[in-house]
Amino acid sequence: MNTQLTLNDPLVNRNWADYYDAVRGHPPRNTLITALNLFDAQENFGNKLAVDLGCGDGRDTIELIRRNWNVLAIDGERTAITRLKNRSDLDHTLLQTQIIRFEVLKLPLETDLINASFSLPFCPSSAFFTLWEKIVKSLRSGGRFSGQFFGDRDSWAIYPSMTHLSCQQVEILLKPFEVELFQEQEQDGLTPLKENRHWHIFQIVARKR
Repeated sequence: MNTQLTLNDPLVNRNWADYYDAVRGHPPRNTLITALNLFDAQENFGNKLAVDLGCGDGRDTIELIRRNWNVLAIDGERTAITRLKNRSDLDHTLLQTQIIRFEVLKLPLETDLINASFSLPFCPSSAFFTLWEKIVKSLRSGGRFSGQFFGDRDSWAIYPSMTHLSCQQVEILLKPFEVELFQEQEQDGLTPLKENRHWHIFQIVARKR
């Protein structure tokens, strides 16, 4: 094992409280907004259920609830769920929460939307493809996935606790879907905690066939 990689691993050593502070007040992710707008344009139905995977302190969950979605917000960090529940702009009647790691996650069937904003790459590669199978199985026909994958040229791809994918691997994952948004982005920049990073990201919205 490379000890230096382990010491620098962004998942092993991430201070999530600092991250939540850094992104406090940020708007919902564009991938979520795209998916919600597609639902609004194409369908008119009640009792809509979304799962927000890796919900953090709720930037996407709040937008879902604002649009009258029922939400199961899931995160592996107790701090995230505590912060979400303490938000003043939250309608608790539409919210359920769960504190659980991706490796042992169970998802409800016939879900309308699974949103995973910058969270799936933090699932270890040993569990990632099983998790993705659960996501696909959970979605109803016509349901959507919105979220991001990290590419194999991302500077964090060296860390063993995370999952990074090639473009071909992402395309294979999306075979059960009609892809409505596929953007591959690559650039140097900073993380919300002001760490230097080379970003390689796939922005995805896809509708299950």
